[in-house]
Amino acid sequence: MDHQHLSTLLWREQELLDLLLFKAEEKQYLIVTGKSRWLARIAHEIEVVLEQLRTLELERAAATEQIAGRLGLEANPSLRQLADSAPTPWDDLYAKHHEALLLLVSELRGLSDTNKELIESGLAVINDALNSTQPNTAAGTYTQSGRAAGNAYRSVTLDGAL
Repeated sequence: MDHQHLSTLLWREQELLDLLLFKAEEKQYLIVTGKSRWLARIAHEIEVVLEQLRTLELERAAATEQIAGRLGLEANPSLRQLADSAPTPWDDLYAKHHEALLLLVSELRGLSDTNKELIESGLAVINDALNSTQPNTAAGTYTQSGRAAGNAYRSVTLDGAL
């Protein structure tokens, strides 16, 4: 494995993270607009992208290990360490990959946190609505037999013709 192969893997990782960011924004749109019908589909699509990222991450780790060995680095170096030790022009390219990946991951974290908050607030609203529809037994209602419950006032129908 060479520097070109690792760089290609890093470009692919950026593409997948960008796609994941797009899917997260789609999910946010669905949450905000209340189109919950499609949430299961978008969740599946996100899982597919995450699985591709996991597979790519294994391949990238193997490529990084081989290059690190040739550069005299310890096992499992960070991309920043690799950039610091790589020859020109790879040092600059790895540093740019590192910056781009950090930016994408940061954006993903922010969007993920926002989506989580939106879902939690939506669930709280639903819970409040459900709680407000439960009968209040202290409000003077009728029992199942049709009799007044507790010390409720008796309903009276007033005929205006009297």
